[in-house]
Amino acid sequence: MKEPFIWDNYSDQPYPLQDKSYKKKMRRKELGSLLKTFFISLLILPVSIVMTPFVKRKRIDSTKFFCLGVDFERNPKATLEMIEELKVERILLRLKLWEMQKLPILKDFILQNRDKKITIKILQDREHVEDLTLLRKELETIFTELAQYVEIFEIGSTINRAKWGFFSVDEYNRFFKVAYDLKSEKFSHIKLIGSGVIDFEYHFTAHTLFNSFKYRYEGVSSLLYVDRRGAPENLQMGFNLQDKISLLSTMVWLSPKSSHELHITETNWPISNTAPYAPTSEYECVSEDLYTDYMLRYYLLAFASQQVDSVSWHQLIAPGYGLVDNRDGIKKRLAFDAYKFMVQNLKNSQFLRLDIKRGYYILQFLVDNTLLQIHWSLKPTTLKSEDFFTVYSRYGEKVESQMLEIGSSPLYIYIKDAV
Repeated sequence: MKEPFIWDNYSDQPYPLQDKSYKKKMRRKELGSLLKTFFISLLILPVSIVMTPFVKRKRIDSTKFFCLGVDFERNPKATLEMIEELKVERILLRLKLWEMQKLPILKDFILQNRDKKITIKILQDREHVEDLTLLRKELETIFTELAQYVEIFEIGSTINRAKWGFFSVDEYNRFFKVAYDLKSEKFSHIKLIGSGVIDFEYHFTAHTLFNSFKYRYEGVSSLLYVDRRGAPENLQMGFNLQDKISLLSTMVWLSPKSSHELHITETNWPISNTAPYAPTSEYECVSEDLYTDYMLRYYLLAFASQQVDSVSWHQLIAPGYGLVDNRDGIKKRLAFDAYKFMVQNLKNSQFLRLDIKRGYYILQFLVDNTLLQIHWSLKPTTLKSEDFFTVYSRYGEKVESQMLEIGSSPLYIYIKDAV
């Protein structure tokens, strides 16, 4: 990345822009687009909130729902082994446009995962945002090399953060249109998703979904982090995770520019005592124990919404926020086993229902003609175990107890002869 945009290899993101005068200058330049964002969201968001109860749920394919972000350069041999161990069917890989020389390495990694559904997240820099001719040239190279192996191309990411290279939604709209025009002219078979707004900042999303640019998404991507609010059930402006998903799904449903398909292509919680690898301050960080619980509950709530086609955990190996810490060899965190057990139980499941009563959550699934319930509670309580219960912890350990402790950590309860 060129100055003043500098990449932080510890947290896998750009450093905040230090040149405040440059940032103000670019904001002023894009004032027209910023005003459009304001007025479009002023119209679209209230309408979407009103329409949210009327949007029908879909039947989500559980085999494609669980996705894992992977760095193709980070401990590649161990990475391949762990992908197989976790038995995920879908992986997400990042390609930085300023590192096009690494395209052959990425392609080789993809070829070693040809049995997986692969999403490529194409990361932008300022040079490619400004030089759309260069962008088209690089995208054509990427599509030519990878199109036959990749299911989805996500065009751009984190578009509402200046440090990532965009200063307005219209800059992103022009960026995405280059990819869309290239697809229309030469690569009609590829699937493009976009928007890539991070956090609960749907005024930016509204502008990407309702505008006069002549392009179309084949699905909408969102980096729906909720880590700054703590638990996924916590509220932000009156919205919990489920509410945020419902509102976003409604906007996608209402938009004339997108298929009704929604992918959460990045989310996680930062882990305590991992600076400088944590992507946030220590204040937002959580223990490995809570990280594990929040990850599971995020996936379960997103799956229960039946409005999200896939959730990609960011990511497999990352000292500050991943399932694996590689600072001193390969150290699988508690969350690695929890992720593995979740996928093992749910990737061939059928969602039945979600019940919530006074902070007590019960999700019900059909797994191989057996009823599976997953319980957790925001206030610790107990549940009497029955003879027809087979109970497992979040890691897959069998729980033998007459009284089950129901709290932050989800418990898997298989119920014999319930179907």
